[in-house]
Amino acid sequence: MKSTSTEALLKIIVAAIENKKGEDIRVVDLRHIDGAIANYFVICQGGSPAQVEAIAQSVGDKCREEAGEKPVGVNGLGTDQWVAIDFVDIIVHIFLPEPRAFYDLEHLWEDADIKKIETE
Repeated sequence: MKSTSTEALLKIIVAAIENKKGEDIRVVDLRHIDGAIANYFVICQGGSPAQVEAIAQSVGDKCREEAGEKPVGVNGLGTDQWVAIDFVDIIVHIFLPEPRAFYDLEHLWEDADIKKIETE
């Protein structure tokens, strides 16, 4: 397994989400937050369970193909309401709109720098 910088992996993840038309993509920079469990959260949503699963598959495939990186854990596949993919330094959260609004991770980490990714 080759070593990829966290920032390079972050770009691959965002591109993989965009490839499957993931919506409302946010990158939450947690590097300066004491006790944070990762350096970054990437948060997005899909419009249906099938799209949530497709985004998760795209993220896994692109990270493996382009960076030789595999997640240490994936949770939520099967229900496809909220899929979390753990790459240690980056945790990807893929939601349906309702669970995303309910858990509101962006406000949970509101003291972090949050960047909205502009998509076409």
